[in-house]
Amino acid sequence: MTMQTSTSAPMPEEFAQLIARRFAALADPMRIRLLDALRDRGEASVGELAEALGAGQANVSKHLGVLQQQGVVARRKDGTRAIYSIADPGVLRLCEEVCGGIRQQLRELEALLEQGTAV
Repeated sequence: MTMQTSTSAPMPEEFAQLIARRFAALADPMRIRLLDALRDRGEASVGELAEALGAGQANVSKHLGVLQQQGVVARRKDGTRAIYSIADPGVLRLCEEVCGGIRQQLRELEALLEQGTAV
């Protein structure tokens, strides 16, 4: 994997830590689902997201807090409600890349299974 950064090689430890924290923030199924819901809606409140995902508001709020802390989502106040949106569209591109890789892997596994049943 080639990463282009404005830093010289080797990558500084602090920069690697920032990247690792961003990936760690994405490494939870609920957070992936929240990003997917925000991608579709543009922006939504905690209550709207909780209802859409069938999850508790406290749980959704906790996960949104992690994503906000890492700069993945943005939060704005609308009266008493907090409204969230995607702050870093690069995260959505990353998710699309990962989804594409998983789809390809599934196609390859499916082809192998078909070969095994055709014998």
